[in-house]
Amino acid sequence: MQYQVATDWIINRSFVMSPITHFLASWVGFERFQASQRDKALVVIAGIIPDLDGLGIVVDFATRVLGLPETDYYQSFHRMYGHGLPGAILIAAAAGMFGIRRFWVAIWAFISVHLHLLCDVIGARGTTAEDIWGIYYFAPFTTAYELSWSGQWPLVGWQNTTISIILLSILMIRATASGYSPVGLLSQRADIAFVETLRDRKKQLLSVFDQNK
Repeated sequence: MQYQVATDWIINRSFVMSPITHFLASWVGFERFQASQRDKALVVIAGIIPDLDGLGIVVDFATRVLGLPETDYYQSFHRMYGHGLPGAILIAAAAGMFGIRRFWVAIWAFISVHLHLLCDVIGARGTTAEDIWGIYYFAPFTTAYELSWSGQWPLVGWQNTTISIILLSILMIRATASGYSPVGLLSQRADIAFVETLRDRKKQLLSVFDQNK
């Protein structure tokens, strides 16, 4: 019963746009402008780092599953530390410190964070039309200035699903042409195998089309 309550709570919670979508958006949008694997990784990671301020949801979920006094860390801290100008500056500076082309990595990381913020503003609504989530741009120092959009679509809406499919398709098309993909951020050997698989699938599809002509 407690597990069901926790599951219902987490499903009905207002989440941000999926970190997977943020990752895809950052990769498709910015990886081509980075000269090395390290710089690619830093800029792409910068696009998902803002959601670390929502990790309190793990504790909130655990308290509900275990029947402990309920916490509300997600609502209290999410979008208060990583989703604003101060967070963007901090993330960009940290990325630049570890980058090879430090200045440009910092610039692109700053832009990557702001792409994350834009995605959240336009596509992270809750389950009702009134459940709009804005961005406190100068948080945690002040919540006086909020970025929001009345047309914000739901996180689980078809729009986000469509965007994710399009981004994934672009990623695979580029990987087939360029010979590398985000898998290379983890393992070069796995990336080679992944790209070869994509190229084989492409050849098979083209062969099927040729036969049907």
